[in-house]
Amino acid sequence: MIRKLLTVIEETHQEAGQTVHPATRKAAAIAVIQNPFAGRHAADLSDLIAVGEMLGGLLGERAVRALGIEPGQAESYGKAAIVGEDGELEHAAAILHPKLGAPLRVAVEKGAALVPSSKKRGGMGAAIDVPLGHKDAAFVRSHFDAMEIRVPDAPRRDEIVVAVVVTDSGRPLPRVGGLTVEEITGKDGLR
Repeated sequence: MIRKLLTVIEETHQEAGQTVHPATRKAAAIAVIQNPFAGRHAADLSDLIAVGEMLGGLLGERAVRALGIEPGQAESYGKAAIVGEDGELEHAAAILHPKLGAPLRVAVEKGAALVPSSKKRGGMGAAIDVPLGHKDAAFVRSHFDAMEIRVPDAPRRDEIVVAVVVTDSGRPLPRVGGLTVEEITGKDGLR
């Protein structure tokens, strides 16, 4: 079912003329998969839900490994999907929402906060911003961010691009206040 896997690492070393040390890093792990429901309506999307569960672990582990960190060192995460034109947005929802989160949380160790997500329909080369938030506390403003991903030859009409992004830090040079990483209690996913 997987046609292609990609891993992209983004490092920011300078921001607004200032050196960022250590550099902020994001890793996107991306899968291009066949959409078994392309071109037809199906009431039962459990096959895609199972795919989401498998991809949560696979892509989460690949992103953490790309950063060269231990799972507990991951700080923020997000997920997104682009459905080819013969698919439905509900196909992306089936992959992203019911079961992808649990194995992703294992891959990043804990993850009490909701996993931010986005979905859209698009053609080959379509871009999507994968929203990011701190994995344990949604109110950590320094980690509100995104990473744009695209695959030049996907999604084809009958495919879905699925992406998971993991970071080892927040935005470069954050200074808008809010809860800090040091203040996280990690009990409710908010603070």
